[in-house]
Amino acid sequence: MQVPLFNLKAHHEPLRAEFSAAIQEVVDANAFAGGPYVEKFEKEFAVFCDSRHAIGVGSGTDALWLVLLALGIGAGDEVITAPFTFMATAEAISYTGAKPVFVDIDERTYCMDPNRLEAAITRRTKAIMPVHLYGQCADMDRILEIARKHNIPVVEDACQAHGATYKGRKAGSIGVAGCFSFYPGKNLGAFGEAGAITTNDSELAISLRRLRDHGQSQKYFHDAIGWNGRMDGIQGAVLSVKLKHLAANNEKRRVHARAYNQQLAALKLPASALGLPYESPDGAHVYHLYVIRVPERERFMNELTAGGIGCGMHYPVPIHLQAAYAGLKLPRGSFPAAERCAAEVVSLPIYPELTPEQIEVVVQRVRSAVRSA
Repeated sequence: MQVPLFNLKAHHEPLRAEFSAAIQEVVDANAFAGGPYVEKFEKEFAVFCDSRHAIGVGSGTDALWLVLLALGIGAGDEVITAPFTFMATAEAISYTGAKPVFVDIDERTYCMDPNRLEAAITRRTKAIMPVHLYGQCADMDRILEIARKHNIPVVEDACQAHGATYKGRKAGSIGVAGCFSFYPGKNLGAFGEAGAITTNDSELAISLRRLRDHGQSQKYFHDAIGWNGRMDGIQGAVLSVKLKHLAANNEKRRVHARAYNQQLAALKLPASALGLPYESPDGAHVYHLYVIRVPERERFMNELTAGGIGCGMHYPVPIHLQAAYAGLKLPRGSFPAAERCAAEVVSLPIYPELTPEQIEVVVQRVRSAVRSA
């Protein structure tokens, strides 16, 4: 049996008629760039995230970048984040002219380690951007406590955490703003590129709406230098269809993760040979990715692939070791937890449509691959 890492065809097929009707509405209304279908989705997503405002943008990268711009961050400033994340987190900081400053991660959650945060703060620090990696929230109470002490805003990179919670609060509703990606493979994915920003700050929301639309307060009147960061109408309509199913699909992911945990634990392999995901008791993980850790990763993944199991690496090179950030002069050993995780993480198939039979096949292939590797 073949088990792909992702299966968007199975995800989309049951909703094909709804998608077609929604897209046809946008075509009939000629509402392609922003417009009523984006506004409808924004209202729905704000409610879903327990936030007062949601601002649709062109991508998750746009979301991260525009929030930092709206907060006035620019050249000479510093923004603290984690080195173990997708490149967009750091790119957004760099494109404001600011410098990314990294704090190592907690190896259990893969999120920023609050114990290391305060030591990274300087007089140039203008924001802290924890990443809710793989679908689990960072330790937000401790991060916010330190941020308040230094009067620094906290921006949530929630691009992989749609619907995740921390102590009963939704990702994206905890900091000054939350940033989401709707890349097709995300828990809530568009038919292309799209993103959103959530916030409870009305003044910030006004600024963000202006910045995403060339700095316009009204057509052809530009109060600021902005950007073309609008969400497309078709993406708004598609996301409205899919949002209705997000909570149920997140729960299916959690059920699959529990099945993986139980069956992989039953293999009784030593932790040094197979590390399972950790879910913090402080919140609900939505398992955008189900990530294990193994030594001899290349051999392990080759065995899985040969056995018909899709797998991936998220992410094999931490940002401080990327060639793009060589100028920061942060050598190997600067962030040892991130580096260890980057060398060992493997993503296994997880999506709402995964079947119990597929999970059993994956588990058996994992057992064989661990023993072989």
